[in-house]
Amino acid sequence: MKAYGFSTPFSPHARNYVEQFTLDLEEPRDHDLVVEIKGVAVNPVDTKVRVNASPPPDSPRILGYDGAGIVRDVGGKVSRFAVGDEVFYAGNIARPGTFADFHLVDERIVGRKPKSLTFANAAALPLTSITAWELLFDRFGVPRDESAKGNLLIIGGAGGVGSILIQLARRLTGLTVIATASRPDTVAWCERMGAHHVINHHQLLAPQLEAAGVTELDLAASLTKTDLHFAATIDMMRPGGKIGAIDDPGALDVSPMKTKALSFHWEFMFARPMFETDDMDEQGRLLNEVSQLVDQGALQNTATKSFDEIAADSLNEALTHQASGAAIGKTVLGQTKE
Repeated sequence: MKAYGFSTPFSPHARNYVEQFTLDLEEPRDHDLVVEIKGVAVNPVDTKVRVNASPPPDSPRILGYDGAGIVRDVGGKVSRFAVGDEVFYAGNIARPGTFADFHLVDERIVGRKPKSLTFANAAALPLTSITAWELLFDRFGVPRDESAKGNLLIIGGAGGVGSILIQLARRLTGLTVIATASRPDTVAWCERMGAHHVINHHQLLAPQLEAAGVTELDLAASLTKTDLHFAATIDMMRPGGKIGAIDDPGALDVSPMKTKALSFHWEFMFARPMFETDDMDEQGRLLNEVSQLVDQGALQNTATKSFDEIAADSLNEALTHQASGAAIGKTVLGQTKE
């Protein structure tokens, strides 16, 4: 089968992130599905792994952490899916990725593809949906109803995770949602996703929040450049507030959080599958719920840029766009038409 990844350490002068390889597909393990990949999406984790990780000593490392496709075979203990089912998922960073003709994935972290979306557009959703869902409902503990009052600041609202987090908070809770964006197109995108207020993260945040009638923050989700905004975020939090982050900042000084009894929460959606936690099937369950919300029209697809073919050239173009910092929503590849 064709697969796309790397076999050499990354060089700053490298022109491409991935190259094509021909590999044999491994046999499925107990809970594995063999999925024929029909759609994939790119994420910041793809470029981070390519730049920072070394390939295995005797084989290439295959990238890709979003996928959608059709189940073609199952392991001996599979009980949730059957051959022919259409699925979507974010995979496991400790296993080969989805940039391939076929992919092995544990059924417990897999959801049923939204019927209303093509495979490529469905592939835009899993990683960002799991990250946003776990941060909002698991890490922050926000109730999933109108009883959830207060406000949520989302730093980096126009990216993939921000696009979903805005929607979940706006449509499934009673929170006031404030997102940050700096360009007219990203501001418009955040407003389209449902943000009540949009402020500029290239300017001082506090005066902009005050102008929007927000005197202190209950929750803050830092999705990018956490180290740059961390001190200011602490200053704006109410006592007992919660700050969450998903990026890779340098050392953070958390000591100023003590006097306000603030809490800090890391979100890493690969933790459950990496460590095979007792509740790893929560990811499959929440993806099924996301799928239903999409088909009901409560959540909208976040794909903004697409390529018809999953191939080395298109993947490299998509990954370059992702790394540019100019991406809005998600970039997808694969079957974009029914």
